[in-house]
Amino acid sequence: MKKLLVISYYFPPSGGPGVQRVLKHIQYLPEFGWEPIVFTVQDGDYPARDESLLAKIPKSVKVHRVPFFEPYRLYRKLTGKPEGTAIDVNVIKKEGQKISFKEKIAEFIRASFFIPDARIAWFFSAKKELNALFKEHKIQGVYSSSPPYTCSLIGSYVQKQFKIPWVAGFRDPWTNFISSPKRWFLPAWIDKKMERSVFSKADAIECAWEGIIKDAFSKYPNLNLEKFHHIPNGFDSSDFPKTEFKENEKFTISYTGSMYGRRNPKSFFDAVELLLQKKKIDKERIKLKFIGRFGAEVEEMFQKVSFPSSIEKIGYSPHSESVKHLLNSDALLLIVDESKESEEIVPGKVYEYLGVGKPIIAIAPENSAISNLIKQAKAGEIAHQSEVKKIAEVFLNFYNAWESKKSVIFPNKELISSYERKNAAKKLANILDKIS
Repeated sequence: MKKLLVISYYFPPSGGPGVQRVLKHIQYLPEFGWEPIVFTVQDGDYPARDESLLAKIPKSVKVHRVPFFEPYRLYRKLTGKPEGTAIDVNVIKKEGQKISFKEKIAEFIRASFFIPDARIAWFFSAKKELNALFKEHKIQGVYSSSPPYTCSLIGSYVQKQFKIPWVAGFRDPWTNFISSPKRWFLPAWIDKKMERSVFSKADAIECAWEGIIKDAFSKYPNLNLEKFHHIPNGFDSSDFPKTEFKENEKFTISYTGSMYGRRNPKSFFDAVELLLQKKKIDKERIKLKFIGRFGAEVEEMFQKVSFPSSIEKIGYSPHSESVKHLLNSDALLLIVDESKESEEIVPGKVYEYLGVGKPIIAIAPENSAISNLIKQAKAGEIAHQSEVKKIAEVFLNFYNAWESKKSVIFPNKELISSYERKNAAKKLANILDKIS
């Protein structure tokens, strides 16, 4: 079996959807001839922690954890935020949203000096550890998972230093993305130079959604298209708890994941308000569950609605508990960021939504990648953020079907089953075999 170095900042006990992609790759790659060795950080500053995922790491997989300086701890002190405050949900704001003077200073520092991201210090502390690792193991390939994009720089170093093939993995685009800092010209130039270098030097590039590939070619049209591969996210049905569904006393819609800035429930709440005003639904008969991490502006939205008793807010939950909430729901809510990238974004959690087989209310652009996926899977209905009346119609349709105990979707089970995580690992193994 060939040995593969897997470079990933986000790894258990880190939680969140990005972790699942790498965790499932390492779980299934051995079935296709590749033995993973994980190279990650020690005591990372994760937006969410899920200690239960540590038990999901196969016992045969060696994990090397490298200590390094985490600048986000300083960021909290500078901005006066308590230790442990999630950075991502409170940094990514809506366009024009006001931020404090301290936050402006911190953002300037982030944009000017942390290139490509705040984890760049790991690149320098990793080199010594990597040299020792390669003396111990005969490693024949390397796979990096970004963001953070520092993982790509480490992957590039390994490829050059140890002369082995490298697959650069991307879960999001790099520069000029919704979560990217707004850099002035010099750091922006350096960042783009790094990005282009990675795309040019990697032996293969695998992307979680096709929009990442389109983004790369919009910036650098002369790249080699044959090096780019779309490996979608997925779900692992073996992780789904064996629970018997019991009919809910209230029509229950669940949302799992983070919400902040341009990903918020305003349009959805406006649609519910409209239905309540028209007496089409009874607020005593609905339950809206939000499971995850939420920015301050979203927390405020929870309080301002006329139906707060219908909202159940649950903090970040272990992955197994999160899936259980989905399985015990009558419908699922998906909200795509309201941004220039909206048409291409495919949130990883949509595949888990597909896997559990519940009707999906997707608030996203009509002609978008996520819209096409849901239509092909016959898994739900889509409405744009600006279409409050249409969102209300979809909600009412699902609500009435629940009351009359009728099905509203008839999923394409063959298509959905193709998104099992094992299939993604097989595709990655095929790429590695091709470039080895």
